[in-house]
Amino acid sequence: MPSTNRIHVLRRRLAVLLSAAGALVLAGGGGFAALESHQVTSFWEGVWWALSLMTTVGFVGESPETTSGRLVSAVLMLAGFALMTVTTAAIASSLVREEEPGQAAERDFEQATREGLADITSRLESIEEALAERRGDGSVE
Repeated sequence: MPSTNRIHVLRRRLAVLLSAAGALVLAGGGGFAALESHQVTSFWEGVWWALSLMTTVGFVGESPETTSGRLVSAVLMLAGFALMTVTTAAIASSLVREEEPGQAAERDFEQATREGLADITSRLESIEEALAERRGDGSVE
């Protein structure tokens, strides 16, 4: 199970990523409204266009006519892929339990200790049996 501190770090990173993505969608929407006036008639329509590109849906109408509009589209598409990749990796890493440094050595030491105690116990039982046989009565005091 992931540690509480690690989950807080994950939440902070995701919050930063999602805030940056939101800002990029708003900036892209403004860019589309300014650069693609034939395709996008308002800022909010530009935001819708930018959001569809960031979520990897694709264009919600015609593709951009200007080179600048195509560049904005390319940036939004790449940012959408990056956001999806990083978010998925962050969630997956929170589900994977990582061993702390030294845990493997501690686990090996505990196993060796258990094996050593089992060996000592069996040797002690053998010694007690041998002593009982020497006494001849079969009892151990």
